[in-house]
Amino acid sequence: MAVTDDQATALKLRPKPSLRLGLSGKLLLLTIPLVMIAGLLIYVPAIANFRMNRLNDRLAAANTAALVLDAAPSGMVPDSLARQILTSIGARAVAIKLGQQRRLLASADLPASIDHDVDMRTMTVWSAIVDAFEIMLEHGDQTIRVVGPAPGQAQFIEVVIDEKPLRQSMYRFSRNVLVVALLIACLTACLVYLALHYLFVRPMRRLTASLIGFHENPESSARIIVPSQRGDEIGLAERELSDMQRDLVSMLHQKSRLAALGLAVSKINHDLRNLLASSQLLSDQLASVPDPRVQRFAPKLLRSLERAIAFCQSTLSYGRAQEAAPDRRVMLVEPAVVEVRESAGLATDASITWISAIERGLTIDADPDQLFRVLLNLVRNAVQALETHPDVATMQIRITGRREGTVAIIEVSDTGPGVPSKAREHLFEAFQTSGRPGGSGLGLAIAAELIRAHGGNIHLVEGTIGATFRISIPDRPVELLSIRNERARA
Repeated sequence: MAVTDDQATALKLRPKPSLRLGLSGKLLLLTIPLVMIAGLLIYVPAIANFRMNRLNDRLAAANTAALVLDAAPSGMVPDSLARQILTSIGARAVAIKLGQQRRLLASADLPASIDHDVDMRTMTVWSAIVDAFEIMLEHGDQTIRVVGPAPGQAQFIEVVIDEKPLRQSMYRFSRNVLVVALLIACLTACLVYLALHYLFVRPMRRLTASLIGFHENPESSARIIVPSQRGDEIGLAERELSDMQRDLVSMLHQKSRLAALGLAVSKINHDLRNLLASSQLLSDQLASVPDPRVQRFAPKLLRSLERAIAFCQSTLSYGRAQEAAPDRRVMLVEPAVVEVRESAGLATDASITWISAIERGLTIDADPDQLFRVLLNLVRNAVQALETHPDVATMQIRITGRREGTVAIIEVSDTGPGVPSKAREHLFEAFQTSGRPGGSGLGLAIAAELIRAHGGNIHLVEGTIGATFRISIPDRPVELLSIRNERARA
């Protein structure tokens, strides 16, 4: 396909795509932080729970030590043994409260003051999280007094421990969680990346490549995407894109054919019009011949030449947006039908039977020339259908006319093979022929355009022998007719 200067300029001005991160890379970079955020949301309660478990372990060990220390007679536990017991449970002191009395069971190197008090009996989730991060952000050798329930008749048990070992254990736990979270994040990101790449990114790249290729050569049917068998939205997008591309290719081919036809007609239009004008001058001379037969056919010949010149001057009218507006008037249908028969050459053709069943005095509010063109196109189509199938038992063309209220109805029917079902879908579109040799595919398109300009309708009647086309043209409102008549009288 040739590229115009404007298109070439647009291609030069179009910015070249830069090397940016693709959709797959964006998905990968988006998946990793999302997984890390999910890991962080898991880590926060996990570190608080880790601290609470460690404190509960110290309380459980202190309860066991308290049973041993409390069972011994007062003052019978040597200091060295008490120190060993405290070292084994990781505490500096263990105390228990019985009634109104608080009893220190064992102690070793008690600090002058306690830095933090933790009561496991009233601990909440939020306070556990806050206390856990406070411990991790502190430095030094602080001490913690942990209070918890005690076995037996004791009200509670107290244990004093160092904060530094607990903080180091929390650091190790955090490091392990971070490593595991990174591994899970990378593995999840890779799996999500592969899944999204094969499910969405690759089909999107295929759609994008098809759009780019179709944009480069929209008239090539080879650039049409072949839809997959997917039943989701991407499969629907592929099928819709394929249908759209096929419609565009067909439309472009039709437009190219119309352009080629318009170019060819424009080249012969001038010479053909001159030839018809010369024929008209010769026909004018025939009008002066006194032969009765010449006097009978000369006006009809002149009228046919005038129509041919008018048609020649408007040969490119179909390429415009629409035909000229109809010059409507109330006319008799019967004379127009007779003229159509003579112009189609059926007045002297004995092989095709002509039947005219027009209501007596039937009138129609239409443009005479445009109605003549419509009927002539329908009659010629009927003649071609009968001539291409001479084996038809009865070769007959029938024209009927009647009035239904304010609507005039004319039907043109033949006894030919009818319209194939494949051609009915685009019957009134340009260049959509029924497969007959010699047909251009413009007759019905022109007829439909002219009838629509009258506000009427033309359609193929179903369930008839051969083909039957029905034309319906409504009368104009009475007010418009009266105004037109007044202007004509003026």
